[in-house]
Amino acid sequence: MATYLKADRFYYAHETKPAGYLELVDGRFGQWTESVPSAAQVLDYTGYQIAPGLVDTHIHGFAGHDVMDNSAEGMLAMSQALPSMGVTSYLPTTLTSSFEHLRDVSATVASVVDTTDGAKIQGIYFEGPYFTEKYKGAQNAAYMKDPSLEEFKIWQEAAQGLIKKIALAPERQGVESFVSAVTKDGVTVALGHSNATYAEAKKAVAAGASVWVHAYNGMRGLNHREPGMVGAVYHIPQTYAELICDGHHVSPVACDILMQQKGYDHVALITDCMAAGGQPDGDYLLGEFPVVVKDGTARLKAGGNLAGSILKLKDGLKNVVDWGIASSEEAVRMATYIPAKSVGLEDKCGQIKAGRPADFIVLDKDLNLQATYVDGEEVFNK
Repeated sequence: MATYLKADRFYYAHETKPAGYLELVDGRFGQWTESVPSAAQVLDYTGYQIAPGLVDTHIHGFAGHDVMDNSAEGMLAMSQALPSMGVTSYLPTTLTSSFEHLRDVSATVASVVDTTDGAKIQGIYFEGPYFTEKYKGAQNAAYMKDPSLEEFKIWQEAAQGLIKKIALAPERQGVESFVSAVTKDGVTVALGHSNATYAEAKKAVAAGASVWVHAYNGMRGLNHREPGMVGAVYHIPQTYAELICDGHHVSPVACDILMQQKGYDHVALITDCMAAGGQPDGDYLLGEFPVVVKDGTARLKAGGNLAGSILKLKDGLKNVVDWGIASSEEAVRMATYIPAKSVGLEDKCGQIKAGRPADFIVLDKDLNLQATYVDGEEVFNK
């Protein structure tokens, strides 16, 4: 039997529906309609808006758990906690580490992918280890190296094909052949943690790379004589820029400039969140590195560099609207459909569409999260 979701506004991928009713059938979206029979079963969210569940394609941890802990229980707990930040689909994200540890983490994530409650694991994101040292950020340079298809195939086998995205630095040896090979197998390649020139970045894109890792952060900046990685982000079309909108990693002005350059359809809001997300201030670990969480940031104990974030994606969405740099429609798309599309997952998540799993969030008029639903069932309520 169908239930009808009543609300003031519904954010679809390519339009916004006005007040009306959205049919929910067996945990999936049905059709939007202006009215329903008087006897219909109605879930009444009058005064609220409905958006797709948020999609975080770059997240290392949450609620005290880190992907690199290599814990099945930790992954399950992370999935259960993520709906509290509006996330219903995500890519657990690794860090630069040893070949063996990355293989083992891949196998662990694969072992729980079909048993999670809450947010759905839609694949794995390998952030590294094929980076270079100058812009290493909170990545361990001791493990950085040139890309190897042989290594990657072993990781992908351990992951049971779950690796959907891998990040690397364009200036490493063998990048073009590696990018060409893995993208033919459906893996999205992102570029970052890199001192590459504009020309080097452009070659990697020509080989098939299509995403920029947390734009501005961990990459050679823009110079009028050498546009660098940031210049490539701005200038190379049909590529997607990840963006951390916590107000610490990137200023609102720089976020606005990026959105103007790329267009809202090519900016994917991410969190880069680490284990301390949703936790009190204090001492934590990001991979192997001690981190101090204080004043809304996570910073390396040694040196004070930013080390991931503690951003909730629901807050990143709200921030860009509050900063006056995006409309609510644009913000919702950048946190749902665009990140999903950037990694080829738009048929699985990130949009309200008849027949798709009914993963959605309820927002008030100011875009504050009120509730999260997965497969038509409430999994979080404020």
